Amino acid sequence: MAPKSIDAVDDQIKDVIQDLFQIQVATHNYAGPQTQQELVRLITRLAGSLATLSNDASALPDQIPPEIVDYVDSGRNPDIYTREFVELVQKSNQYLKGRSEAFTRFRDELAEEMVKAWPEMKTDVDNVLQSKRPEQEKKEEVAVQTNGTSS
Repeated sequence: MAPKSIDAVDDQIKDVIQDLFQIQVATHNYAGPQTQQELVRLITRLAGSLATLSNDASALPDQIPPEIVDYVDSGRNPDIYTREFVELVQKSNQYLKGRSEAFTRFRDELAEEMVKAWPEMKTDVDNVLQSKRPEQEKKEEVAVQTNGTSS
């Protein structure tokens, strides 16, 4: 049996909702024994719809993180979860960017102080700095040197 698409499962959910609505209407308009057979038929149809939905939905690939399912099960809005997650990632990125920039400044200041203390090591310090510099900085430096020599 080929796995069902999300659209097919969505249609089955709509059918279950429709079956529930019809049961609600039949219950509200209950007129005694003559409507009892109709209720039995609707409940049997609902049970079949739920069984089909359960089988087809279990064949779908799991793409929803369990944390979101738990979040929704507790009655909370998944959009709020997404917003909170994005804010947390942004905060973490800002923190890591700050650390990276601090280490870069520390590296440069340490190199400067080492050259002041041991001037004979300037070439070695420059070589270490050149090898540890991020690729983007190297590309920008080459571009500046290229533009500076061509004019």
